[in-house]
Amino acid sequence: MPRTANISRKTKETDIKISIDLDGKGISDIDTGIGFFDHMLEALSKHSAIDMTVKCRGDLNVDSHHSVEDVGICLGKAFSEAIGDKAGIRRYGSAAIPMDEALARAVIDISGRPFIVFDCEFAGDMCGTMDTQLFEEFFRSFAYNAGITLHISCLYGNNDHHKAEAMFKALARALRQAAEEDPRFKGEVVSTKGSLD
Repeated sequence: MPRTANISRKTKETDIKISIDLDGKGISDIDTGIGFFDHMLEALSKHSAIDMTVKCRGDLNVDSHHSVEDVGICLGKAFSEAIGDKAGIRRYGSAAIPMDEALARAVIDISGRPFIVFDCEFAGDMCGTMDTQLFEEFFRSFAYNAGITLHISCLYGNNDHHKAEAMFKALARALRQAAEEDPRFKGEVVSTKGSLD
């Protein structure tokens, strides 16, 4: 079965269309109107090997908050739909990614129990036209709608661009690992409960 999903969501604040393929090659077509966010989503796609199309038209005349949060919601829903009943996946994934002076870590459980622990201090308010407060908003929206437990942090670093990018790449590699099919658990949900709902 193809592990794909297409999600559309339209509100008074945003109009979003997302498609993903969990078994892709990291090919992306991203346009949110927020240059730095596009850059982060391209990195997420490339390093997770998830093919990803993200189109968002949002109320950027207000600020970037609604667009970033709603893309996180839709991307999370797409991931949840594409991963299906979670049978045969590795379930857990972790990655530590350096980017120059910064080191980020992401640890995930595709558990069906959404939770997030976020730990990163940013020096400035903005990366390009993206408010640095919105990184946590994106990760939270994604985790809760994907149904994953996510612990994500930047252990140290000086440059906000490097810290953010390292976190997105760490999430990408953790997702790739956790979503991979494990031949030893073919068709079986990796849980003593027998399900991950």
